[in-house]
Amino acid sequence: MSIQLLIWNYFKAKKLNTGLNILLLSLGIAMITLVILFNNQLEEKMTNNSKGIDLVVGAKGSPLQLILCSVFHVDFPTGNIKLKEADRLAKHRLVKYAIPLALGDSYQGFRVLGTNRAYSSLYQAELASGDWWEKDLEVTLGSAVAQLTKLKLGDRFESAHGLTIDGHAHDENKYVVKGILKQSGTVIDNLILTTISSVWKVHAETSSDSTMQQLPTSPSLLVSSVEASDSVREITSLLIKYKNPIAAIQLPRFINTQTSMQAASPAFEMARLFTLLGVGADALMGFAYVLIFISGLSIFIALYNSLKERRYDMAIMRSMGASRGLLFKTIILEGSILTFIGASVGILLGHVVLGFFVFVMEEGQKMGLSAGVFYLEEGVILAGSVVLGIICSLLPAIQAYRVNIHNVLAGN
Repeated sequence: MSIQLLIWNYFKAKKLNTGLNILLLSLGIAMITLVILFNNQLEEKMTNNSKGIDLVVGAKGSPLQLILCSVFHVDFPTGNIKLKEADRLAKHRLVKYAIPLALGDSYQGFRVLGTNRAYSSLYQAELASGDWWEKDLEVTLGSAVAQLTKLKLGDRFESAHGLTIDGHAHDENKYVVKGILKQSGTVIDNLILTTISSVWKVHAETSSDSTMQQLPTSPSLLVSSVEASDSVREITSLLIKYKNPIAAIQLPRFINTQTSMQAASPAFEMARLFTLLGVGADALMGFAYVLIFISGLSIFIALYNSLKERRYDMAIMRSMGASRGLLFKTIILEGSILTFIGASVGILLGHVVLGFFVFVMEEGQKMGLSAGVFYLEEGVILAGSVVLGIICSLLPAIQAYRVNIHNVLAGN
């Protein structure tokens, strides 16, 4: 009988113990896998979404809220800033480029974003069909928006105030779909892009706005359809890229102290956010390690107890020519195979749970999470599970190695 068949028969003989050990270990590993998948993908998404953005400028309030709203589009604006003041900042000697954003409305939970083509270039967005937005009330949809809302080229829709689907509908001005973007894996997949003047027009008291219809003699740097001296128009925020490293020191301080606006650093606020999220992740990881410890203890007890029951069988094996080393290796393999199976099931379970979340919950699809992504840490978990199995089975294996065939067969 081969050693593999011997181990398999032992597992079959102890189905309940084997199943319980695998279950405990797999639950702990599944929790760790979920935390790894969620944290890694969230960090990757945040890094990709903030790439090319050194500073976000908006109305005074919470810096974290400003970043969540203007970069990740998952929160409400802190307020509006004057276009005239934003124009002056965009011309600052330390600013390489500034991208204006105008927020306020959504469609079926997807944000309508007034901006210019520089924003789509920031994420290297490409058209899947149709064309880019150009005129007022024309929009280009992100891939996730088109997929989940079923909007097609030429369709018309009305936006609602806020980010909820039950907000006040602006039915007097309907947007028309001019294009749909390819999937990019960034936040732009969840946005409806249009001109800033479209956002102003939708929120104007009347559908015709004479100020926007006049051709400006000295156009604004950020919004060319209005005068640079316009003191009425407002936008939500500015995304800024530094011209040189010294700007990181001087520009935020200048904005926060010398203007009515506030500056927030995406890198700094992301670090704060991960610190806050890390508390919950650490708690889950701690609980998972407790499950793994209990599982390892259970495997050790199961192997140690089974050794007493199998002493006679091992003595027979020794009398038939089996070496001490073979018995030692058999027990070690039992423990390592058991933990390897438990870890494999746990990793698979973690991916299945994440896949189910993405399939069932729209939030998972909006976040762009994927259950088909594997990380190096998961390979480390598998290797660690084998080490855990070896450790748990080491003492029982030593006891098996020391079995005295004469005493066992004599009934001592």
